[in-house]
Amino acid sequence: MTEPGRRPESDGEQEQEQEQEGQERQEPDDRRGPGGEQGQGDAARRSSAVPVLTKQRQGAPPAPEWQQWQPQRGEPPLWLTEIQPGTPAPIRTATLWSVLATGLLSALLLGDGLGLNLLIVAVPAALAAHFAAQDAGRRPRPWTLVWALGGLALLAVPVLRDAGLPTFLAVVSALALGSLALHGCRTWPGVVFGPLGLFGSLGPGTAWGWRGLRARAGGSRGRLMPVLRAVAVAAVLLIVFGTLFANADAAFADLLGQLSPDVSVGDGPWRFVLFAVGVAGALATAHTAAAPRRWDRITVGPGRARGRIEWALPLIVLNLLFAAFIAIQLAVLFGGYDKVLRETGLTYAEYARQGFWQLLWATLLVLLVIGLARRWAPRDGAHDATLVRAVLGVLCALTLVVVAAALRRMDLYVDAYGLTRLRVSVAAMELWLGVVIVLILVAGAVGGRWLPRAVAASAGAAVLAFGLISPDALVAERNVQRYERSHKIDIQYFQDLSADAAPALDRLPEPLRSCALAGIERHLGDASEPWYATSWSESRAREIVAEREIGATSSCYGLGLDLDRP
Repeated sequence: MTEPGRRPESDGEQEQEQEQEGQERQEPDDRRGPGGEQGQGDAARRSSAVPVLTKQRQGAPPAPEWQQWQPQRGEPPLWLTEIQPGTPAPIRTATLWSVLATGLLSALLLGDGLGLNLLIVAVPAALAAHFAAQDAGRRPRPWTLVWALGGLALLAVPVLRDAGLPTFLAVVSALALGSLALHGCRTWPGVVFGPLGLFGSLGPGTAWGWRGLRARAGGSRGRLMPVLRAVAVAAVLLIVFGTLFANADAAFADLLGQLSPDVSVGDGPWRFVLFAVGVAGALATAHTAAAPRRWDRITVGPGRARGRIEWALPLIVLNLLFAAFIAIQLAVLFGGYDKVLRETGLTYAEYARQGFWQLLWATLLVLLVIGLARRWAPRDGAHDATLVRAVLGVLCALTLVVVAAALRRMDLYVDAYGLTRLRVSVAAMELWLGVVIVLILVAGAVGGRWLPRAVAASAGAAVLAFGLISPDALVAERNVQRYERSHKIDIQYFQDLSADAAPALDRLPEPLRSCALAGIERHLGDASEPWYATSWSESRAREIVAEREIGATSSCYGLGLDLDRP
């Protein structure tokens, strides 16, 4: 009979218990207990009544029955194991001080907006990464310096410009280039996934910093307390004498108010969040520098090689299609647009707008086709290599002509309806895609080990140029020039532009100038914003607005012509 709730034991388990009982009977007399045979019988009864205890004495207990039905955990993929970072060295004191400085500057400066404060906060975070990399024995290489300097240059965009989209792209690109500098990536997987590596170091970096802080706090209390007392005394002296001097001289009080951040008790929770974000970000940066993930160890093997005819025939047909399209474009260019417009029934602006978006998508699809073609290309010898270079080289060259045609279409569109933010952005995107195609063309001729990093560097340079030029400033400049030629302008569109557009709009005659600057004045905000959160464009726009008597009136509405947005 089996006990309720217990499965009957199998024959193997019964034989195992019988063997264990036999072993109990063969034990020396000093383990049987008093009574000789009686002790042997007691041992047998104990073995029969409590088999689990006997198994524990003889060997490891079997797994509980419920675990037999649980799915077994498989081994992680090999690539996931290979990219795991190593164990970093204990965090050094200089790194901890840099992390603390990053957190304090984040809490004091980042709560008022974006400007020079981002660059100021980035400096101690970069120092923390430098100290951690030194401890790990890592030395900067040329590409590491390129990524680091590029990231710092991108942080100059919010210092100089006010537009939201360029600032956002610059900050994101700066983080991506900084992550590439920390990881030291060279391959396509490294360049693609490397910018995401900082997020994976947030948890391990925080734990790493906490362990280092506890180790130093436990062994250096005698050295830590004098430093804390010195900092406290210095803070008290600054507050006391700074208050006295500020009350004694208005000019000094004004200077002190501009230089020092405005911190109130009500901002305490928000400042604490910024402090935590700064500390966690600096620790993640330092941890990545000390133990980066090895994204370059991800290997993407080539696809199954295709035969020459199977591979080359579709691409040759595509090249012929591109050549036919380009021939039509050249005929239109030399024969004039009037004939084409009469035959198609489209207006001048409709013809320009219709073509640009299709050509932009064609450029993007060509990059996808090139990537897949390289993966499945034949590779049996020198003849196959020559065939691949020739077919893909012709495709890249024809695509460059398509890029030029798309940019020409956009130029026609702008001449008809003026420039907008969206038109600037997509034209910049098309221009960068043309640069990527040129890089692919060069890589096909001389070798492409440098291609992933070159594409990433070109993207960073494009974002930097886009931010420094500023789409809002370019939109205002081109539309003011268009007004000077044709006296056509849409004042209402300027109400949404940033302070970057103020210098160009200041050239308009009245009342157009006041109406155009009225929207910029509303977006400028309070003139008492701190210096570290105010861009150069905002300061310049405030000077321009202060010189003009700006007042939005009903006469501003209805001025100019529509830009046919977007």
